[in-house]
Amino acid sequence: MKNQTAINLEDLRQQARRKLPRIAFDFIDGGADDELCMQRNRGAFSRYRLVPRYLRNVSRRDQSVRLFGHTYASPIGISPTGLAGLWRPDADLMQAAAAREANVPFLLSSSSNASLEETAALAPDNVWFQMYCTRDAHINADFVRRATRANVRVLVVTIDIPVNANRERNRRNGFSRPFRMTPGVVLEALGHPAWVLRYLRTGGIPMMRNWQPYAPEGASAAQVADLFGTLTPAPEVCWDHLHRIRDAWSGPLVIKGLLHPEDALEAVRIGADGLVVSNHGGRQLDTAPSPLEMLPAIRAAVGEDVQLILDSGVRRGSDLVIAGCLGASAAVFGRPSLYGVAAAGQAGVARALQIMRNEIDMVLAQIGCASFSQLDSRYLWRAAHETAAHAMDQDLSQLLTERFGAAA
Repeated sequence: MKNQTAINLEDLRQQARRKLPRIAFDFIDGGADDELCMQRNRGAFSRYRLVPRYLRNVSRRDQSVRLFGHTYASPIGISPTGLAGLWRPDADLMQAAAAREANVPFLLSSSSNASLEETAALAPDNVWFQMYCTRDAHINADFVRRATRANVRVLVVTIDIPVNANRERNRRNGFSRPFRMTPGVVLEALGHPAWVLRYLRTGGIPMMRNWQPYAPEGASAAQVADLFGTLTPAPEVCWDHLHRIRDAWSGPLVIKGLLHPEDALEAVRIGADGLVVSNHGGRQLDTAPSPLEMLPAIRAAVGEDVQLILDSGVRRGSDLVIAGCLGASAAVFGRPSLYGVAAAGQAGVARALQIMRNEIDMVLAQIGCASFSQLDSRYLWRAAHETAAHAMDQDLSQLLTERFGAAA
């Protein structure tokens, strides 16, 4: 099946909206509180302009990147997204297969429906495994052991959920644990019969297979989800947990969710090989800064040898190019991949990746840069607004850069 009707990622979003019941679409699409952080993530890119350089030979363009010892075809990847099987059965495997075909990373969530073992076997060069530290030290250690046995290339530890956020769309829709198909949800879902039929045919809420081994034998999908809910989030998680993971894991270690330069520097000191600069897509702290705003200071803090991956708010190829100019090694996104898989399965994910790849290629040509790896601040101009707020923002950015750049 092909999906060529989507011209941009917003088209995939609208296709997903039409195919999913509101309770499912809003879980993907929504954020925390007033969803201002989501707006901030997108708005941060609009503060920059790309300055084209002409009369340069851009007949051959290269957007490949080398991340943790492997060369990928594009500076893009798929962020970890839990419960993807609720939007379409086998969605995790579809995303992994699309990432393999496009040769980009797929960060498999520990709250996925496919297991890390089967997903890593499907796309061994492309699957990275993302985990949360839980309240159970045995489970934390076992996730690391399983990732090692499955020959996972990169381990990603997400640290930005000390407590569950106030996601008001989910609360209004009744999306809670345990998941229940209430009469209101059923009535609205009837307008999306294909999704309902798939949901019923596959037995309802899908199993969280990464967590199934830790539940009693014969536990239902709902019971496994409840176990996950009792052990995460874990507000007691601290730097000691990351030390233990670093000691147990011999491969590349990436920490996802840090926004402060001082935290980024501490992560590198304990042995992190890379960071995903992220605010969880605006789904946690609604007053958090955008990752793009913090990227220059974090790059200054950790130096040039640490690979920084931007997450949250990426929707255009130009976003990737701007991030590259500010020091990002690559960028990942989650919602567009879920929109794609909800709209058209693996073909929808492939289309999301193709759209981004095509846009990056076009923008590189337009600005006169033949290679993504050659991007730097010389291609960038920041729109200056002579306001007190903007001046304060510049002063803070300069202070962070000087302080943590010197420390690095």
